[in-house]
Amino acid sequence: MNKWKIYGILTAVMIVWGFNLSAVKYMLGYVDPVTLTAFRILLAGLSVMTILASFKMLRWPAKNEWKFIFLGSLLNVVAHHYFLSSGLSITTGSNAGLILGTGPMLTAVLVSLIMRNYPSKLQWLGVVIGFAGVAATVMVGSGATSGLNVGDIFVFISILAQVLSYIVIANAARTLDPRILTGYMFVTGSLVLFIISLVQEPGEIQAFAAVPISFWVAFVFSAMLGTAVGHMLYNYSIGQAGPTKAAIFMNLNTLFSLVGASVLLNEKITSGHIYGLVLIVIGVLFGSGAAEDLLKKRKKRLAP
Repeated sequence: MNKWKIYGILTAVMIVWGFNLSAVKYMLGYVDPVTLTAFRILLAGLSVMTILASFKMLRWPAKNEWKFIFLGSLLNVVAHHYFLSSGLSITTGSNAGLILGTGPMLTAVLVSLIMRNYPSKLQWLGVVIGFAGVAATVMVGSGATSGLNVGDIFVFISILAQVLSYIVIANAARTLDPRILTGYMFVTGSLVLFIISLVQEPGEIQAFAAVPISFWVAFVFSAMLGTAVGHMLYNYSIGQAGPTKAAIFMNLNTLFSLVGASVLLNEKITSGHIYGLVLIVIGVLFGSGAAEDLLKKRKKRLAP
């Protein structure tokens, strides 16, 4: 697929994920995090399976592909969503946003160390600029707390687990379509999360009986669009663009999270957020390799 189409898909996913964060925050006011996450991911997994089956893309994985499914589900679903939902319930949104913004930096470093796929100097510059944009966006006028708390640590563990899962997904994409991988990871991971919820939050399933209709609207949006379609497209993009370039777009997630918070939770966007937007866009252009592509095309046009 054309690189620019992949970049467009990644940007669209970040918009959906940004609003999804506000939806999850809203739902956590009614149902405890692990129980909510288990059922949300289960619906997401079933949605992915249904979509793939309707397009006749679904298949049973080969024996050697199951190791990627199990490892990916433990990292991308169980660890990531468990610690993210738990962390969001006990830390500030600004702290969570800043920590989530370290994803591109962690991805670039881990890919360099594990896969020996070294980013270019412009990409490293993009990572730094993008991270500065994330910091500006969430810190200016946010009233962030000083120092780390348990919630901050949980959010960091969640993003670290997700970054590690990208490497698993990139390797699995050699033989298994990442969209199929996504469906199996969600269903497998949701079952593990459900078992954890029975131990950690016994009886919490009853909380679903008392939630308002608006909760179910947010639940369906989060599970089917934000999680199912969003992760299916994002994991597909990892297979096409590689984990480093795809992860750079996570910087946009922080920005759109703030937009979603403004629209859905009535939080105010300040001029500092606009400055952060400029840095984030520059970081994405450089870090994703889009700027390099433009420079190469220009050189070819100018070449005699």
